[in-house]
Amino acid sequence: METDLALPGGRTVHVYDTGSGFPVFWHHGTPQIGAVPAPLLALPGIRWLSYDRPGYGGSTTVPDRPIASAASDTAAIADFLDVASFSVLGHSGGGNRALACAALLSDRVTRCVTVGALAPFDADGLDWWAGMVAPDELRAAVVGREALATRLATAPFDENSFTAADHAAVSGEWSDLGRNAGLATANGLDGMIDDDLAYVAPWGFSPSGIRCPTLLLHGVEDRVIPFSHAEWLARHLPAASLRPSPSDGHISALDRILDVVEFLHG
Repeated sequence: METDLALPGGRTVHVYDTGSGFPVFWHHGTPQIGAVPAPLLALPGIRWLSYDRPGYGGSTTVPDRPIASAASDTAAIADFLDVASFSVLGHSGGGNRALACAALLSDRVTRCVTVGALAPFDADGLDWWAGMVAPDELRAAVVGREALATRLATAPFDENSFTAADHAAVSGEWSDLGRNAGLATANGLDGMIDDDLAYVAPWGFSPSGIRCPTLLLHGVEDRVIPFSHAEWLARHLPAASLRPSPSDGHISALDRILDVVEFLHG
């Protein structure tokens, strides 16, 4: 099922509801739409819930939205679908939205899984930029909206950000991500701009407040969001476990989700 949900203020979010079983919210990366990738849909016993983040696909743009805003959108969708409790799963920047739900919807989120999530921009003791092969996009976000918009409009994606394993994953089992990225930016870059600005701004919640069991999956060879970010999160989330994948990068690490289905079921 795909449907548009009207929210207060006159905006809409485009919602996906696929499969049957235990409900899990999928939070997509940047830039993506909420359509759940095929390898996840093949997992048994899961009802996948998702949505296009504001500015992507069929969802209304919300300028300057913080990462924490994902929790209120997720709660509204869960209410609409009459889902009381659920697990959350997010990839890349979607992992940070999953963390927001775990922190701010503690009465509803049973388990949280992230793949390649960022640490906060002001993370104490972390060299946030170290290991990023192509940090210029997020450095432009630090300067501001105009600088970021110019950067995104004029600079192509740096293919060196992906490892050989990442390129194989995008051209193979995880090819939906390439298609979804194209759909996400087909009508403009608003969603991507607001995502990037949110990464280098205050999140609107503290990771230390997350109490539900949380699993941090991260490729040790990740060139987009370095493994050091996962290590920082593991030290600051009280109920988190870190599962490194030595041979994986930012995309190929998604394969590790296939090994933690039981964890998602709660």
